[in-house]
Amino acid sequence: MHEPDGAVDRALDLLAGRPLVALTGAGLSTDSGIPDYRGPGSPNRTPMTFQEFRSGADARRRYWARSHVGWTRMARAAPNAGHRALAALERSGPLRGLITQNVDGLHTEAGSRAVIDLHGRVADVVCLDCGLRTPRADLAARLTALNPGFVEAVGPAVERPDGDAELGLDVIAGFRLADCTACGGPLKPDVVFFGENVPRDRVARAYGMVDALLPAGGALLVAGSSLTVMSGLRFVRHARKHGVPVVIVNRGATRGDALADVLVDSGCSEVLSTLAAAAAGAGRAAG
Repeated sequence: MHEPDGAVDRALDLLAGRPLVALTGAGLSTDSGIPDYRGPGSPNRTPMTFQEFRSGADARRRYWARSHVGWTRMARAAPNAGHRALAALERSGPLRGLITQNVDGLHTEAGSRAVIDLHGRVADVVCLDCGLRTPRADLAARLTALNPGFVEAVGPAVERPDGDAELGLDVIAGFRLADCTACGGPLKPDVVFFGENVPRDRVARAYGMVDALLPAGGALLVAGSSLTVMSGLRFVRHARKHGVPVVIVNRGATRGDALADVLVDSGCSEVLSTLAAAAAGAGRAAG
């Protein structure tokens, strides 16, 4: 159950002195201006599936036209107080690792180092034929050259999660695609689409990060995730199964509420900043 009064204090008490692993979701990046899929008040959105993306050039054109517009905005997003608080927790010692479902790369930009980008990073591009990985910035420059004035002609557009934007089919029709410079194959952002599996080695590393908490008496901190999809929820279930305490900080209910020891129904930036300040204070007192 959600009990906002005193929930932050209970979370601080439970987490104090423990090594932590954080699991983060889209709710952590909303304060950076990046919308989420399932937060309170979020409109219904249907992301393109991997199967649809692979279906042909028309589907890829729809994706890349929208993504090219959205990328110009996401690329300007900066880490917020929540990202900086988690980076501070890593520097001061309590946070041993971070598993993020986000693809925006803002944790790394904020200074976090022990990061597993569970769903990949939108700043990277992969060829579906030869596997070559290249920077998204390079592709953006190529798409701009192929479609001069496209972003400016679109004007203001409704932003979507994962660096996407809503565009009409009439706008998309003339968009020119860029293919792999090595083999001519189709390009895809190096992120896990709906209908696509997270790479096994990445999942194994994330489980290992949680397992390392067991002998150390650590805790799992979930921040900004509704845990609707199994790719994140499985780590909460795993922690609970092995007796690792779970704290969830999120606006609104999550699929993992019944598994949590403490629920904090609040914004990530405020709560994580409070947690980082408390950890820093404890460190100074111990020193």
